[in-house]
Amino acid sequence: MKATFNTKERLKSKKEIELLFSEGKTIVKHPIRLVYREAVFDDDVSIKTAVSVSKRHFKTAVDRNRIKRLLRESYRKNKYLVPKTTHQFAFMFLYSGNEMPEYQFIEPKVKGILQKFVEKEIETK
Repeated sequence: MKATFNTKERLKSKKEIELLFSEGKTIVKHPIRLVYREAVFDDDVSIKTAVSVSKRHFKTAVDRNRIKRLLRESYRKNKYLVPKTTHQFAFMFLYSGNEMPEYQFIEPKVKGILQKFVEKEIETK
């Protein structure tokens, strides 16, 4: 599997994001939260992902963008942990910490969240 994160894999639909927050399930490894739900996409992509950082804790866009880049990169490198299935999912990673993280802090958290997701959802289906 290629370790890429292209445009087709990004969750951009406002309607899908609203459904995600109203009907989605959550996995937390503080300070990162994954909100996910089973979805249906026209593409052949099995998972569409978005990232978000609270404006409350990080006032400047520079800081928020840096954290979002770190989250996307750690997801990109570890998305191989989620096996390909016939089901499609929408993911939203939320960072709720107060301090600027390092990549070495974020990567194991994202990895743990993805492993927990596989245990909860993929193996039960």
